[in-house]
Amino acid sequence: MQASSPLLLDGASLSWPWSLPFIGLILTIATGPLFFPRGWSRHYGKIAAGWSALTIAVIAFAFGATTALDTFLRAMLLDYMSFIALLFSLYVVAGGILVSGNLHGTPAGNTGMLLLGTVLASFVGTTGAAMIAVRPLIRANLHRKHSAHVLMFAIFLIANVGGTLTPLGNPPLFVGFLHGVDFFWPAEHLFSAASLVIALVLAIFVAIDWWYYRREHKDVVSRHKTEATVIRIRGVANIYLLGCIIAAILLSATWKPDFVITIRSITLESQNVVRDAIIVAVALLSLKLTPAEHREENGFSWEPIREVAKLFAAIFVCIIPMLAMLNAGPRGAFAWMLALTSTGDTIHNLAYFWSSGILSSFLDNAPTYMMFFELAGGNAHELMGPLGGTLAAISLGASSMGAITYIGNAPNLMIYAIAVERGIAMPSFFAFMAWSCAILLPVFAIVGWVYFG
Repeated sequence: MQASSPLLLDGASLSWPWSLPFIGLILTIATGPLFFPRGWSRHYGKIAAGWSALTIAVIAFAFGATTALDTFLRAMLLDYMSFIALLFSLYVVAGGILVSGNLHGTPAGNTGMLLLGTVLASFVGTTGAAMIAVRPLIRANLHRKHSAHVLMFAIFLIANVGGTLTPLGNPPLFVGFLHGVDFFWPAEHLFSAASLVIALVLAIFVAIDWWYYRREHKDVVSRHKTEATVIRIRGVANIYLLGCIIAAILLSATWKPDFVITIRSITLESQNVVRDAIIVAVALLSLKLTPAEHREENGFSWEPIREVAKLFAAIFVCIIPMLAMLNAGPRGAFAWMLALTSTGDTIHNLAYFWSSGILSSFLDNAPTYMMFFELAGGNAHELMGPLGGTLAAISLGASSMGAITYIGNAPNLMIYAIAVERGIAMPSFFAFMAWSCAILLPVFAIVGWVYFG
């Protein structure tokens, strides 16, 4: 994802009703699968497009058609294009890695797979790690009556907090890297706090999974005790292709050519265009090199990435007014929230942690990170030095609290879509929030008090 560019809308001139299309989209995503599942599954793309069209129409009415068009193109070309290119490539390449064998969905086995996926997320991204881990997790728990909670904890751990240690792990950290934060700074300064989050969440998972496991049929438990665990990995070429994606991302951050591509008022940096082209080409190469039977055995289908692509396209459009108001700072409608982060010369790191995290639960976490990065001064050298605690609070909040909702981070929705497609009864939008708040908010409260209080 590219660094955010100046917004065309003056956020100071907007008031809270401009948030209504975004709120409407979120409520539709939340209630559609619950109240009209058949209609939602057939027409969610049209419904999402309707909310996007309403947002652009209102912008056109208030600011003119030219501003509306330029705003739409800026959101699509600068933000969404890179976002979906990376997501598509990771989904395709990771979907070609087949982890098979006699995996056991025991509390110990599930905990081990969750921990491995969480560690992997900082090296291949939360999306890549989620796509590698989710299908083995589903297969390992296929014979259990209760398995939805395993996928929920995969969202908490693998799809979010697991990506907090490197710029490769989560988009917010990559944006920070592009703005001068050292590559190894997150690992050095977030390792302890992220480890505490992971340890507490895993401990809660072990307790919950053990409680469910004791209620499984005796045949399931007996099978796990008598059958040896055998693991096979096929589609190894895709592991090397994941390395190519990582190399392309690093290249775009270090290679700065002198030419740019301009479309209307939007300037596309050539290194980012080249990066996106490379990672899409890698995905196409994966489709060519991976035997079809590997993807079939993996249960690979296009519907999860199709759903994510359509819904997040709408989200990127509908949050345009929201981001403009947030970027207006003290002049905007959300000045009351931003005022919590400092009092005079006193900076409240705990407020940065919660504010960046809660907003990242509903908005895209990369621009949210960037907004608080700029609010804290925008100077990477100072934020890595005397303001290191503030940068750590922003980074951990934006990278981990996306787990609170299905839309907080794209891998969340992908795990949900894959699980539903495989027949797992995942909780609804609000039920998931109830679970996540009950489990994660106490954890974040402890971590926030220990490190930022």
